[in-house]
Amino acid sequence: MKIVSDFLKIHPLIASFFLSCATFLFSTGVLFSTEISDDEILTDILWAKVINLSPPDRPAVGLALSGGGARGFAHVGVLDVLVSHGFPIDYIAGTSMGAVVGALYSSGMNMEGIWNFGREAASRKISKDFSGLKAINLIFRDKLMSPKYITEFIEESLGNYTFENLKYPFACVAMDFKTGEKIIFNSGPVDIAVRASANLPGIFKPIKYRHRYLVDGGVVDFLPVDVAKLLGAQWVLASVTESDPEVLPKNVLLSLMQVIDIRGSLLSAQAQEEADFVFRPSVGSVKTADFNKCIEAGDMGVIEANSKLKKLKRAYITDAVHLIMRKF
Repeated sequence: MKIVSDFLKIHPLIASFFLSCATFLFSTGVLFSTEISDDEILTDILWAKVINLSPPDRPAVGLALSGGGARGFAHVGVLDVLVSHGFPIDYIAGTSMGAVVGALYSSGMNMEGIWNFGREAASRKISKDFSGLKAINLIFRDKLMSPKYITEFIEESLGNYTFENLKYPFACVAMDFKTGEKIIFNSGPVDIAVRASANLPGIFKPIKYRHRYLVDGGVVDFLPVDVAKLLGAQWVLASVTESDPEVLPKNVLLSLMQVIDIRGSLLSAQAQEEADFVFRPSVGSVKTADFNKCIEAGDMGVIEANSKLKKLKRAYITDAVHLIMRKF
């Protein structure tokens, strides 16, 4: 138990963490187990205390969710693991599909309801917004597509919400198609903001709102770590889903989507450096328009989050303890 005893000498308040949880651990026999390491015991002790604190007594956590189309449904799997293990989430920022997932959760929708979005994606005919016929219209008729089914889903799910009455603080990113300016939404109607954030440029018509013409925010901020910090997050956990650049697209429409993805990946590289912890679900085989594979992407998010959960807890606990120590 040398690691535990040495750690507790750092500050008396850390010792109180141990004392507040020791009774439970003794009663369950955990501290007498030879199969659990000192580090694991310490992690369990401190975690039990940290998750019961609120900012400013612990670092405020922001969750940043990237774009990625259908691949972005992996965020649901990541979020599900975080929620089921009681990981604190104080702010959420999202781009494109990350904005959709983040808004649904921030509205108070439970995880089963969000998973149902993926299950119903095929029946809602969302993939038809990317159909070959409409791609032909895009190329030969000089006319951008209107994402009918995606719009209907967002309006049905979020049409009654404003940012001010969401359950959790949330923001999403779009781009002004005329100026290239990054637009951060954190007030007003949620559905329009999310629609704009997920509105692929060059494919869907820009959304006109407040004298602006808005398109997908992934072009300017694929992984909005900076936006989570603007909301108030002191510690940012990011989930990023990127394409597999080795897979060549088979038509013009998919080629355009891959160019957007590559641009997003370049932007996200710096954002990942600025995050405190990053999940990278392996969803390269799921393409932007593969909405029939949402559950597959979500499952990959579950796998990724579970595989890094211990590291995540330790990383957050370390920074939480540092914050506590700076106060004394």
